[in-house]
Amino acid sequence: MSLARKMFSRKFFFINLVLLGIIIGFSSAFFIFVKAPNAENPAILHAETISPVSSSDAVLHAKAIQDAFNAVASAVLPSVVELDVTGIQTAPAVQDFPWRFFFGEPGDGPENSPAPREYQEKGLGSGIIIRKTGKTVYVLTNNHVVANAKEILVKLHNDKQYNSKLVGADTRRDLAVVSFETDDKDIVTARLGNSDKLRIGDWAIAIGSPFGLFSSVTTGIISAIGRDGGPDGNISDFIQTDAAINRGNSGGALANIDGEVIGINTWIASNTGGSIGLGFSIPINNALKAIDDIISKGNVSYGWLGVLLSASDKDSLSELGYDQEKGAFVGHVFMDGPADKGGLRPGDYITSIDNKSVASMDQLVRIVGDLPSGSKSSFTVLRGNKKEKLEIRIEERKEDSAADYSKLWPGLEVSPLSSGKASSIKLPKGQKGLLVMSVVAKSPASALGLKTGDLITEINDQAVSSVAAFYSKLNDKSIKKFQFTILRDGQTLSTLALVNK
Repeated sequence: MSLARKMFSRKFFFINLVLLGIIIGFSSAFFIFVKAPNAENPAILHAETISPVSSSDAVLHAKAIQDAFNAVASAVLPSVVELDVTGIQTAPAVQDFPWRFFFGEPGDGPENSPAPREYQEKGLGSGIIIRKTGKTVYVLTNNHVVANAKEILVKLHNDKQYNSKLVGADTRRDLAVVSFETDDKDIVTARLGNSDKLRIGDWAIAIGSPFGLFSSVTTGIISAIGRDGGPDGNISDFIQTDAAINRGNSGGALANIDGEVIGINTWIASNTGGSIGLGFSIPINNALKAIDDIISKGNVSYGWLGVLLSASDKDSLSELGYDQEKGAFVGHVFMDGPADKGGLRPGDYITSIDNKSVASMDQLVRIVGDLPSGSKSSFTVLRGNKKEKLEIRIEERKEDSAADYSKLWPGLEVSPLSSGKASSIKLPKGQKGLLVMSVVAKSPASALGLKTGDLITEINDQAVSSVAAFYSKLNDKSIKKFQFTILRDGQTLSTLALVNK
């Protein structure tokens, strides 16, 4: 058979096909073997094998947040104003130098000393337009911004300026309202939100005029809520935020992402005077009653319970059985005040008011302050091992009544005598009694001559060594006369007797 006929024969064709299959099989196996990872060399995923992800989605999300901030700024900025304040301050008169400084003059004395000199002081703050009635526009701000102001100039977002006047102030919460008159139809009032619904982590937008930089907007989050301990005895609880707040922001708005004002920027914690991310705002709900009171009558009325609360030590609370409960300890009661008439006693521990839990002394002060004068409220108190309900009619707070400590019973605070306390004041071993931790000036305890550091050993010649026994005797209505036996500087003394009317 010729070569050509063999190459085109069926047998040759099948032989070639088999050989081609074998070659392809070996080639595939070799390729897989070379590329396959082994246990010593794990698989490597090369970056170039992954298709790049488009950034368009991320940009869209960022723009959505940006649009939200734009919307907040557009909504709130027109209702936030700058306050330029001119106040009058006094300073001691400057004496002629050097003669009067070193030698004075014949006849010099207190009655002949020069009068203090007055000078003008400029201040800057922010405010929030919260109401417009007819031509009158009302602006909410901090009291410390406008205190002692002689002139108050309000500058609006559209650069219009108006002379304004102080309507009234709430010094306990550092709030004030000023007003101005205008026919302007474009006045924008702020939308007020509900600060009770705030949650940690919510967006927070601060708007004001820091350092005179008009209509500045900064953003952050709600860092914390319910912060106590504001400056100058401010009784508010505060919203903490890391949105930048600086000098000049006081009285300005803290807004939420919906463009509602939920706080009044008030103070910062800073060693430098500038923002370090610790700004504090008064919740807007804390200001609602003050706004209505100031606009309607020029001042703020507070409810008065007629007690003085105490931050008792852990030993005292533990001995009384209150250490596992949140509440406020009643250290003193004003005789013939609302609490006294309603049955509240020194040593009671208030845990709720009108079924609203009381977590601290400051919270109790805020709750009672907002109660209307003449209204009755239900107080839940712990007294000894019992829980009691008391109905107390709240009265309006009068500064004269609240400061009359001659009616404050008992006027002293005591603590159990621990071994550490006993050794620090060098008491005999085994000595029993209650250590006087403080005495309120002009109170009955002060009138009896009791002093801080005294050790009370007896009341009416009966030994007393526990805090519970101490308050039990003080609240015993059958006892009409109180006399204390004390140990002071190693001497045993008896006080005068106090007759309980």
